[in-house]
Amino acid sequence: MDEAQLRTWVEAVRAGTLPRRGFIARLAALGVSAPLAGLMLIDAGIAQTAGTAPAYKPTQRGGGGTLRMLWWQGPTLLNPHFATADKDQDGSRLFYEPLAAWDAQGNLLPVLAAEIPSRANGSVAADGRSVVWKLKPGVRWHDGQPFTADDVVFNADYARNPDTAAVTRGAFADLKVEKVDTYTVRIVFDRPAPFWPGVYSRITLLPKHLFAPYTGSRSRDAPGNLRPVGTGPYRFVEFKPGDLVRGELNPAYHMPARPHFDKVELKGGGDAVSAARAVLQTGEYDFGWNLLVEDEILKRLESGAKGGQGGRVHFAAGGATEYIQLNHADPGSELDGERSHPKSRHPVLSDPAVREALALLADRKGVQDFIYGRAGVATANIVDQPPRYRSPNQRAEFSVDKANAVLDAAGWKRGADGVREKGGRKLSFLFQTSTNAPRQKTQAIVKQAAAKAGIAIELKAIVPAVYFSSDTANPDTNARFLADLQMYTYAMEQPDPTRFMEQFVSWEAAAKANKWQGLNIGRWQNDEFDAAFRAAQGELDPVKRAALFIRMNDLVCQDRYAIPLISRLNVSGTNGGLQAPQSGWEIATGLLHDWYRAAA
Repeated sequence: MDEAQLRTWVEAVRAGTLPRRGFIARLAALGVSAPLAGLMLIDAGIAQTAGTAPAYKPTQRGGGGTLRMLWWQGPTLLNPHFATADKDQDGSRLFYEPLAAWDAQGNLLPVLAAEIPSRANGSVAADGRSVVWKLKPGVRWHDGQPFTADDVVFNADYARNPDTAAVTRGAFADLKVEKVDTYTVRIVFDRPAPFWPGVYSRITLLPKHLFAPYTGSRSRDAPGNLRPVGTGPYRFVEFKPGDLVRGELNPAYHMPARPHFDKVELKGGGDAVSAARAVLQTGEYDFGWNLLVEDEILKRLESGAKGGQGGRVHFAAGGATEYIQLNHADPGSELDGERSHPKSRHPVLSDPAVREALALLADRKGVQDFIYGRAGVATANIVDQPPRYRSPNQRAEFSVDKANAVLDAAGWKRGADGVREKGGRKLSFLFQTSTNAPRQKTQAIVKQAAAKAGIAIELKAIVPAVYFSSDTANPDTNARFLADLQMYTYAMEQPDPTRFMEQFVSWEAAAKANKWQGLNIGRWQNDEFDAAFRAAQGELDPVKRAALFIRMNDLVCQDRYAIPLISRLNVSGTNGGLQAPQSGWEIATGLLHDWYRAAA
């Protein structure tokens, strides 16, 4: 990208001769995502614009009645630092808030921050080593205590404490949070931070005065894990883990004329199809989360919509990838009393030929055409968005013949039962995922192809509330990974791959020692990947940084311990005139304060 030309375009936006949308479109043509283009304008001191959602229209707080939302995976706890899946983050977000949030257009919007830092306003250091956040004055926790810089500093210390076993530890690992004054904090990075909003700015914050007695080893004993006291638009009323979360309007909420709804209910349970039907067709609920349903079914439900102003499906592009994860560790034997110990190696999947054959047996295009439709695109990359980080080096190939040839060459011979074996071990695997029709159909496609190559696959479907549970005693969670293969979606949730790719660094390996809270669930370890990740953390040159992430993507995909399938869009449903802004870079309830019901 020519720097002089870029500066010309930025100044044209400032002068009003080039629309912001036009600037973003020009950079998109060069492979720069909308959020990153937006950050360039923020740094230049150019005001942001609203997203594509309708402008917030209510002029007074409350009056919207009850908002009924349906999650087919109910939250199991309400502490965002322990949220191992979106469902727990979404439930927590009713009550807790972050410094900032991303809208659908890539604008970074202030929430608890008074403004978005930029180089133009002097808040972002030119060397990329620090950023200053000014906090909104007058914000209060639901119990009336003031929200201050002390709370922001506390959350960083709380997450970094290894005994807390927080999933957010990595977000604060390479930075310090310093109090400047009551309503100002400075983030100091260990190295230049090219993506200075990081993950820390989107982590919802806990009150220091309630959680300080429960840091470290006492973290799981805090009453607030189940009874949140936040700063958000709704105050806590009731929580039944896995079933129901209820809140009521916060009369002292810090945003004007918000929230619109007097009460909010987040119901959990059931399955994606029944959730889609209850929102799109019958209108029993106003909003349906993560409608992971075959597109043909969604179209039928939309066409038969009842209730209010009719059901509608909404798609939001982001960085979510559905992929098959191969276990790098050994789930079949114990090491130091622990199955799938990070120091163990899988006795069969450690053979590169087996992993290559499995990758060749994944019919990505068939999964897209016959299952996901509008909601997903076949991909061979673990990082598919933003476009500038998408590798041109990977190819999605489906070939049973090539899979057979690879296994033949590696010495895997078919036994009397047709299943290949070598050295007394059979190519027989347990493949687990959550109970959901598209996932079971994807499993069946893989199993059918594998059988043609002499690989036996046993399928296991686990109730989502169990599979994505944060219960450390539960052996069937995706984090424990006591199977050979498993499948789920990992969402980027910010327009930068740093946090997303942290799921593959060696120091994040999930284990008993960290209560299986590490992001690296597959326990894959690669020294070159670790080195590239550390280099990318401090690389300010956007071209060099993109090259590092592309290299990381290629290392993961070429080693075949992760088999990307679908670049997924966020799919949700609304009914009854609900306006529920969604962003592919946020959790479903990330912009909840802007939700309202339009008049019929």
